Amino acid sequence: MENENDAQHFLDLIQKSRKGKFKIYIGMSAGVGKTFRMLQEAHSLLRNGIDVKIGYIETHMRKETHELLSGLTIIPRRTIFYKGKELEELDVQAILNLRPEVVIVDELAHTNVEGSKNEKRWQDVLEILEAGINVISAVNIQHIESLNSAVKRITNIDVQERIPDNVLRLADEVVNIDLTSEDLIARLKEGKIYTADKIQMALQNFFKSEQILQLRELALKEVASQVVRKVESEVPNVHALRHEKLLACISSNDKTAKIVIRKAARLASYYNGSWYVLYVETPPETPTRIALDKQRHLINNFKLAVQLGAEVIKVENSNIVNAILTTVEEKQITTVCIGKPHLNLFKVILSTTIFRRLLNKLSLSNVDLVILS
Repeated sequence: MENENDAQHFLDLIQKSRKGKFKIYIGMSAGVGKTFRMLQEAHSLLRNGIDVKIGYIETHMRKETHELLSGLTIIPRRTIFYKGKELEELDVQAILNLRPEVVIVDELAHTNVEGSKNEKRWQDVLEILEAGINVISAVNIQHIESLNSAVKRITNIDVQERIPDNVLRLADEVVNIDLTSEDLIARLKEGKIYTADKIQMALQNFFKSEQILQLRELALKEVASQVVRKVESEVPNVHALRHEKLLACISSNDKTAKIVIRKAARLASYYNGSWYVLYVETPPETPTRIALDKQRHLINNFKLAVQLGAEVIKVENSNIVNAILTTVEEKQITTVCIGKPHLNLFKVILSTTIFRRLLNKLSLSNVDLVILS
């Protein structure tokens, strides 16, 4: 009996070491049909003898989507009482106990109720994958962290629920559910996305043709870059190009730092390269001298950079150019990214020699300099 237990324990260890496969359906907005496609795939897997279960699905009571739940096994949700309300969440432990071959988990960017083991649903999904269970999930393009600024510019909405870009990169397969803006608006008007009382407001706000076109472009570009990364990682020597290493240089200026971090993340993603964020702490910005709000913003920007896949480097140096050049040499950087300087004429004149020195040194080293505005 003891031998059997030992064997079972070893088998459990083997199972846990086999990470599950991860598939993400991505779309430009709500209503393109991500959940519908996931449920269609679930039925297809079931017909092929695969043990597939629904961990969490959000049909929004859309008739066609809701009908697809018939015949599928739904794992009951976990009930939580929060601020006098009864709320339902994904039951991660139930999924781990049941160990289906494939589990469907919708709304990847969802924030869990306070008191849950994980703060975000994408963290729940990573836990399920670690246990060797395959996951199919879905997310809208506006929930990707590095695209937050671009989405805000297009829609004038600051999307609060976001997933780190790294989560998308962990996916074995990313599928874009694409619709033309005309088809999407037609679906909305036919009542296939929202109830009748919400249609007019949606048309006036998020579902404007020009906005949908821009979001569609973002989604197509994102999936295209995922395909490039997959090809480059799975097909050796597909391009005789240098491996890109980006260095994003930030200051304690919160707004500029966020722009530099997000845009550098997009560049790193596009080139399938590794990247770093460098902050040079000069004597006026030592912890005892820097303003508390600046210090707080700086820490938050370090966290953002890590979420987006960067390695943060913090060095103390009174000479910023020397610190940048030293880091470029140590990390074998190919591209340096800096923010657009917010300088008046007097400061520009004073800084000319600094920029000239930086440009000269980088050009001699065959390192590109990108100014992000």
